[in-house]
Amino acid sequence: MNTMIVGLMLIVGGLVLLSGVLYLIPAMGKHLEKLAKFLGAFQAIIGVIAVIVAVIEMLDDVTLANIFLLIVGLILATSIMSALPAVGKYIAKLTKALGAFQTLIGVIALVLGIVELL
Repeated sequence: MNTMIVGLMLIVGGLVLLSGVLYLIPAMGKHLEKLAKFLGAFQAIIGVIAVIVAVIEMLDDVTLANIFLLIVGLILATSIMSALPAVGKYIAKLTKALGAFQTLIGVIALVLGIVELL
């Protein structure tokens, strides 16, 4: 696939993860907050797509961006992934532990997404 898709998914996922703190950015915070809230309505779908893209990309090459995309996808798709029969409860525990670092993961995902697009 293309690193452009990974970069865009990281940016979108990072914005959704940072939806609670984007208002703190002085000039564009209000507008980014609106965008993140709009994208938040599609949180589970974005998460599932992020997991699928990350897994497909990892079949070719494992990079830091792919690993973070998988983490972002798992956090965003917690509600869907926890319903999986065999591994759902373990994924729910993992994402609950990672959820404590949601802001940090969101910042890293946003920065990695921008770097992937450059």
